[in-house]
Amino acid sequence: MLTVLFIVILIFSVIVHEVSHGLMADRLGDPTPRMQGRLTLNPVKHIDPIGSIIVPIVTSLAGFAFGWAKPVIYNPYNLKNKRQGEILIALAGPASNLAIAVIFGLIIRFTAAGVTSASSPMLPFLEVASYIVLINILLAIFNLIPLPPLDGSKLFLAWLPNQYGRMRMTLERLGPIFILIVILFLWQAISPIIMVVFRLLTGIPF
Repeated sequence: MLTVLFIVILIFSVIVHEVSHGLMADRLGDPTPRMQGRLTLNPVKHIDPIGSIIVPIVTSLAGFAFGWAKPVIYNPYNLKNKRQGEILIALAGPASNLAIAVIFGLIIRFTAAGVTSASSPMLPFLEVASYIVLINILLAIFNLIPLPPLDGSKLFLAWLPNQYGRMRMTLERLGPIFILIVILFLWQAISPIIMVVFRLLTGIPF
């Protein structure tokens, strides 16, 4: 049940992340995500069979859960300001996850102070809220890594002059390799940051 709970929270957190990209694109002048029906929290519109179901289940067996939803597609040429728009759209996803983590972190911080017994009925809620905070911190930090196809790379690549477009396409094609590198070699560097942020938001040790 704990694994199922973790996967469900992960899927919905990733969906919020993608919807936020779409909402920002729509606000900045590109109706593509709206026309594709992506401005909704309905999981059917966002679930990727491999990234949202198979990968989370398989990785959870290894002690952690990893996954993704179908990425929101937008047309940068519809944006009122192409470069600024790409940056704001890229930031929208991690910002939404950070906002969720802050909200539930504050709920935990103020609720946990009133829990004085190990049999308190609030403990299951606090456990679920802790997973929500943890997963959303992970998504926010992970997606800010400047490697394709993560949002951090879009923040970096948005500043490249137009003549570097071919290099950008090459880097984006290598995205799966970069993700594998992050998981295998950079995870040890990311984990302590997640723990520190978790403790700052909730007031409890990880």
